[in-house]
Amino acid sequence: MTKSKMASRYSPEVRARAVRMVFEHQGCYETQAGAIAAIAPKIGCIPQTLSGWVKQAEKDIGMRNGVTTEERDRIKTLERENRELRRANEILRKATAYFAQAELDRPLKR
Repeated sequence: MTKSKMASRYSPEVRARAVRMVFEHQGCYETQAGAIAAIAPKIGCIPQTLSGWVKQAEKDIGMRNGVTTEERDRIKTLERENRELRRANEILRKATAYFAQAELDRPLKR
């Protein structure tokens, strides 16, 4: 299963609820990992998945260093735009070369 298929397996609401449960109940366990291990089966995912969601949530609220979800989405958008612009520039460069060559091949007017 690809990462994008796995990402859509759980709705944003389920993810948010699971993360909230970890934050609310981690005091009942010796470690956060213990809370994650107990909560993950209840929502139908593996602990590593829930751990990733928790880490990302911590980045989003500033508890952990790293790229926030908003920043990551903005970077993806900018990279996509950059690829599209590079593609458009390449097409324009080839078209310019083609028309310049066609101009050179045309007989001179007298």
